[in-house]
Amino acid sequence: MKRHASDTSPSDVTPAGADWLASASPFPRSVYALWSQRPAAPAVLPCGGAFDVVSFPALPGRRVLEQLWTQGAGSGPAAAVRDRTLLFAAPGTAARLPALLAWEEWRPRLPPALCHGPGDAVTLPPVHGRRDGAGAAAARWLVAPEVRFPWLPGPKEVLWGCVRAAVAAPEYRFSISGARVLRSSTSTGAASSVG
Repeated sequence: MKRHASDTSPSDVTPAGADWLASASPFPRSVYALWSQRPAAPAVLPCGGAFDVVSFPALPGRRVLEQLWTQGAGSGPAAAVRDRTLLFAAPGTAARLPALLAWEEWRPRLPPALCHGPGDAVTLPPVHGRRDGAGAAAARWLVAPEVRFPWLPGPKEVLWGCVRAAVAAPEYRFSISGARVLRSSTSTGAASSVG
């Protein structure tokens, strides 16, 4: 896929990254044809072949991504689509991760994850092009694909990121009066009001 330097931004997918995304489809030439006709349009690609996708609510997903980058092994491509953070993961992650999350002792505090594997499809941000208006906020790359065969976290790495995000995030609960209360992490169990 040809691009002009003026059309690129840090969140654009490289040609090698576009090759990787297109390889997820059983008809990659059709994907390229769609991208050439509508380069700024979101794409829908199947999961389970080139990648699985783990979808989190926006804020918890960003926390997991931050933990993977600052404390862990890094991540593969990641995107923000509407109110979700999509983390691209190694094939097979969607089948294994739910069991690992259910077994984890931190389960009540872990971010809720939707796992997309074989038989599922996800909507992705545009591969390149200018993104104006509502579409810019609805779908964008947080970590754009840059290489033909990117490293993708497996279920253990995603679990590790989830646990680290749960431990690092403040734990809130809401009282009947509507005041937000931050639970203390001290052994006394005392709580302090934050609003």
